[in-house]
Amino acid sequence: MKRGHLILREKAPLFTTRDWQGNPIEPFGSHPGLTLLSFFRYASCPLCNLRVRELITKHERFLKNGIRILAVFQSPMERIAHYVGSQLPPFPLIPDTDLKLYRLYGVESSWRGFARAWTLGIPQVYRAVVANRFLPGTMENDIHRIPADFLIAPDGELVDVYYGRDIGDHIPLDQIFSRS
Repeated sequence: MKRGHLILREKAPLFTTRDWQGNPIEPFGSHPGLTLLSFFRYASCPLCNLRVRELITKHERFLKNGIRILAVFQSPMERIAHYVGSQLPPFPLIPDTDLKLYRLYGVESSWRGFARAWTLGIPQVYRAVVANRFLPGTMENDIHRIPADFLIAPDGELVDVYYGRDIGDHIPLDQIFSRS
């Protein structure tokens, strides 16, 4: 099955980086379970912050299933700290302002996907902005970046590849947990 640029059963591209607090990110083989590598838009994105909140509330279930989470943002450390970092997620937030990881994993931008979120995702936007008070702030890089998620085995094999259809579309959590 092919979605985007990466194909299931391929090996995930390896990388070395640091999280927003300067901690090194260990490669996939250093973790005994699955890794959920999630690509987001910018740190103040209301829909991104809503998804991070969902990952935080389900984090115990991720741990029970042996899944670690790595979240990549196209924002600098300072913006991550001010916005999404203020939620104190128990998983690493990775700044990628030069978009190296986005390119490595084929994460793209789409004006169609941007528009689709506003025409089809009004309830989700309402939940993010009104109900949870995730107000948009400074936008770094592409406003129309489309999220993507990769579930990666310890040996680097891509277990699941999910390229979003719009700016709020991520892999369903049930789909992740069914793979663990």
